[in-house]
Amino acid sequence: MALTGLFLISFLVIHATINAMIFYNDGGETFSHWGHFMGTNPIIRTLEIGLVAGFLIHIIDGLMLWKSNRDARPVKYAVNNAAANSTWYSRSMGLLGTLLLIFLVIHTSHFWIPNRSNQFATGEELNLYQMMLDIFQNPIVVLIYVLGCVSLFWHLLHGFKSAFQSLGLNHVKYNGAISFVGTAFSIIVPILFALMPISIYLGWVK
Repeated sequence: MALTGLFLISFLVIHATINAMIFYNDGGETFSHWGHFMGTNPIIRTLEIGLVAGFLIHIIDGLMLWKSNRDARPVKYAVNNAAANSTWYSRSMGLLGTLLLIFLVIHTSHFWIPNRSNQFATGEELNLYQMMLDIFQNPIVVLIYVLGCVSLFWHLLHGFKSAFQSLGLNHVKYNGAISFVGTAFSIIVPILFALMPISIYLGWVK
C-alpha cells in the first residue's frame, strides 16, 4: 500500500502539472502541447502500463487490508473510543478509497478511455482541451469532480504520512517536515484539481 501509494502520489504531481496548463488561458495551446507529448511519447506510454498496474495493486491491497482488519475483529468492542487514538479519516480509508475508485471510473470514462480508444482506432488523439470545455459545462459533473477532490484530500491527508511510517522512514528529526509536506500536498493538489472544472464552468478558462 505504501509503495504503490507513493508511486501514485508521484503520478498526481505530473497529472496536476500538465492539467494546470489550462490556466495559461491560451485556448489550450500549452495544455495540448504537453498532453500530446504525454499521449504519444513511447516511454510515457510504456510507463502508463505501470501506472495502471499501480492503481490495480493499490486498490486490491486496500481491499485485502480492509478485509484483514475486519476479520481480525469480527466482534466489535463493547466500549470503543476510536477518536481518542485516531482521526476519523484514518479509520475511513476504505470508504474514501471506494469513493475515489468510483470517481476514477467516471474520470477515465470521460477522458482517458475515449482518447485511447480513438488512438487505437484511428491513430489520432482527441481534442482533450475541447472535451474539458464541453464536459465541465454540466454542473452535476463539476460537483462530482469537486466531491472527488474532497475525497482525495482526506485520503492523501492520512495516506501521505502513513506511507512513510509504513516503510519505516519516520524519525523524530524528519516527522515534522514529512507532516508539513504531506499536509501541504494534500491541500494544494486537490484544490488545483477542483479549480479546473470550476474555472471552466464559470468561464474563467475558455
